[in-house]
Amino acid sequence: MPIARLHIDSTALLVIDVQERLMPTIGDRDRLINNCAILLQLAGVLSIPYLVTEQYPAGLGRTVDEVASAMGDPSRRVEKMRFSAAVDVVLDELKRWRRPNILICGIEAHVCVLQTVLDLQDSGWQTFICSDAISASQPDQIAPAVKRMEKSGAIVTGVLSAMYELLGESTHPAFKSCLELAKLLK
Repeated sequence: MPIARLHIDSTALLVIDVQERLMPTIGDRDRLINNCAILLQLAGVLSIPYLVTEQYPAGLGRTVDEVASAMGDPSRRVEKMRFSAAVDVVLDELKRWRRPNILICGIEAHVCVLQTVLDLQDSGWQTFICSDAISASQPDQIAPAVKRMEKSGAIVTGVLSAMYELLGESTHPAFKSCLELAKLLK
């Protein structure tokens, strides 16, 4: 059985609900925001398609400025009301991109991230969760959520590990740019 691996041409990024009014209660929020922004910058450097979701933005606000400014294309933002980000517009885009691997970051680990991962796994995508780019307002909920996602077939990784796996080798033309991003990780 082949081992699931991240490759530039088979991976997409999904940033889930890193929104203004959710941030005050999120554990390790500065790290979460920083690392989600770095993943978006990485997607830009490597030409990896991405989407950024917002749960009920009228009530929870828009994507935080640091993450929104890392988006090369603001039209990649998707508003939703379901907890899972696997809503029709997201699924349609993922199908159009024909990328079997979805790199995931955002909040909350035990609600929107978990439900998204379960839905995507169930629909045939391989999900990769960046453990240093997810969080929750109740930190004790993160580990059980990650365990459940792993049991569903999701692969837990970190931002730095995902970055180097996508690059594959130090001779990649984007290596130096990615090295600069790596220095910014928290």
